[in-house]
Parts: sequence; C-alpha cells; structure tokens
Amino acid sequence: MEYTYKHITKLNIMRLIIEILLMGLAVLIGAYIVPGVHVDGFGSAIIAAVLIALANATVGLILRVMTFPLNFLTLGLVSFIISVLMIMLVSHFMSSFHTSGFLASAILAIVLAIIKGIFGSFSED
Repeated sequence: MEYTYKHITKLNIMRLIIEILLMGLAVLIGAYIVPGVHVDGFGSAIIAAVLIALANATVGLILRVMTFPLNFLTLGLVSFIISVLMIMLVSHFMSSFHTSGFLASAILAIVLAIIKGIFGSFSED
C-alpha cells in the first residue's frame, strides 16, 4: 500500500492526539498512585501533561545543555532532577494540578516514566 503525503500527515496528527491523551491518562494514573499529587480531572491532566512536555522541551532543554558536564558525571541524575523541577514548575502555574513538594514530584516523574514505557511497548514504531 502506498502512502500519500496527506495520508502520512493524518497518521502523524492521529498519533500526536493519541500521545497527548495517553500522557493525560498517565498523569491521572500518577496522581492516583502518588500521595501528594492532585489533579482535578482528565482535562486538567491533559493540560498538565502538555505543559510538562512543553516545559521539558524548552526550559528543560536549555538547562540540560547548560548542565551537560555535570549530567555526564552523574550518569543522568541531573536530567532527572530537571524533569522533577519542570513538574514542580507546572504545578506552580496550574491551580488544577498540584504537587506537595520535591519528593512527590520525583515519585510522579518515576511513575510517569514507567507508564510511558508501558504505553510505548504497545507502539508499532
């Protein structure tokens, strides 16, 4: 079967929408599992997931580039801490998504990574 450009674009858009919905579900599950994390609903979880992804892609990327030597020496621990800080940043700006502190955000980051790994294992990439 030959794919046209229009068909590939539709597939990419559908994949993006599914990825956003799955990340929202992951945030909702993480909030259910981790004490100290509260999300008002699925819509808030989707918004939180998108904002966490945007924060990691912008501010997080800049911080990772600036801390590369330290990240190399700590075998990626600094990158994990930056991800936790991005979750805390989103929690600070959203009233419908709240984490009680660094430890709750760190556990949420671990849970999100595990859930994303599980969701990714079902992907056909």
